[in-house]
Amino acid sequence: MTEPGPEERIDATFRNGSLTAAGIILGFSLSFISRWVSNPNDWSRIDIVPMLLLTIGIALQVKVFADLLARDSLIAAKYDRARRLFLIGLSVVAVGIGVALVNDILGLGSMPILGGGSVG
Repeated sequence: MTEPGPEERIDATFRNGSLTAAGIILGFSLSFISRWVSNPNDWSRIDIVPMLLLTIGIALQVKVFADLLARDSLIAAKYDRARRLFLIGLSVVAVGIGVALVNDILGLGSMPILGGGSVG
């Protein structure tokens, strides 16, 4: 049997670029949900679906951001896992925004995305 070699590592500069990109996208996601939630309109049941998707996606992005800040994120396997998880979180957020947009276009939800609002 041969001794296993040291775990493959990535360059810190490469990881830092990924950390910056993840932080910017996370900031956008948080800004979007904050603006959407602060809308004064009443919520309807259909609004729960995009809200759950947005919350789950943002939670995944926050986890990845924390994972990329860890010292062991320079290990290639851990970096690759974080990258995959971030893409999943980003996709879930995108689906949540898409569902909210479709709800808004079809007039199903009470929380408008397109800037319209109920006139009361």
